[in-house]
Amino acid sequence: MALRDFHSRPGSIAGLSVIATRQVSDERGTVRELYRTSRYELEIEGAAGPWAQINLTHSIEGAIRGLHGEETTKLVGVAAGAAFGAYVDARPDSPTFGVVETVALEVGVQVLVPRGVLNGFQAVGGGCEYLYCFDAEWRPDMPGVGVDPLDPELAIAWPVAVDRLDRTRLSEKDAGLPPFSALAASR
Repeated sequence: MALRDFHSRPGSIAGLSVIATRQVSDERGTVRELYRTSRYELEIEGAAGPWAQINLTHSIEGAIRGLHGEETTKLVGVAAGAAFGAYVDARPDSPTFGVVETVALEVGVQVLVPRGVLNGFQAVGGGCEYLYCFDAEWRPDMPGVGVDPLDPELAIAWPVAVDRLDRTRLSEKDAGLPPFSALAASR
């Protein structure tokens, strides 16, 4: 039997944490703790939920979703497959405003994304099932911001090249989002 205990590290964006979940493996497979309140509230500030909505999205290889920064804290990860996570601090008063962090997401790796930090990902390695836990229910009129995930100023090195006109890889909404400089100018 193999045990990997829970551990986390702070990201380069204030309040963002990268988490390796607790898992136990044996001949039959692996059991992973997706979330345990006592562990998260002890180890990571702001990660104790409660979670008001949980979504699971399926994305084909190369598809990008985001970059979105709603007024909700998110705990994200993959339930199957792999993703390339991208996070940008869009909080005007944050000491890490404009910082970009990327994380290779595989099963058992999560990221706690604070309110106002942009969250996006690209499905890699054949696609993925991406899990979002929100501390507030998502609404179409929810306050927040979004920026163009292909903005050259952000210099995100998406692993799979994407044609901005290919709707199987990038939604019309995400392709039409403004560049990050529009957020910086309104700061």
